[in-house]
Amino acid sequence: MPNYTYRGITLSIPENDSEYKGYFEAAAEGRLVVKKCADCGLLRGEPGPGCPWCTSLNWEWQQVSGKGTIYSYQVVAHTVIPSFRDLTPFAIVLVELDEQKGQPTEFDGLRITGNLVDADFNMEKEENVGIGKRVEAVFQPVEDGFMLPQWKLIDEPDQGFTWAHEVPAPASS
Repeated sequence: MPNYTYRGITLSIPENDSEYKGYFEAAAEGRLVVKKCADCGLLRGEPGPGCPWCTSLNWEWQQVSGKGTIYSYQVVAHTVIPSFRDLTPFAIVLVELDEQKGQPTEFDGLRITGNLVDADFNMEKEENVGIGKRVEAVFQPVEDGFMLPQWKLIDEPDQGFTWAHEVPAPASS
């Protein structure tokens, strides 16, 4: 895969990259994939060669629905990345996908991080972000067929515990 530029940052995924190449190839087709352990069968979203549950190094890409619930989030108010400064504040969300909830223990799940965007791929407004809100993966065109997976709120009932930070009103002068 060639190099791509997103907001002034070069993204390079070499042809021999086993961690991300298949992920971004699927994203270019509008599909969200995660790693599936060939030995224990559990899914994982984070990169790394070994299964965090059974330590097997055998895995394959598995397509998932791309729907989930915001498990946690952080609002970035100040960023050290110059090309992201005009976006602040923006939310980075930890999404628990619908697949594999409560496995292998009741406290585990298949979780992936990403930016929360609106339908036009602008960062979602801070006041709309909340734990328990439903989201789906969307794929932002970057350049030359490269698609960047992001998350977008969807019109489905909130799931489980819900919480949102109250955005303070602007100070009056």
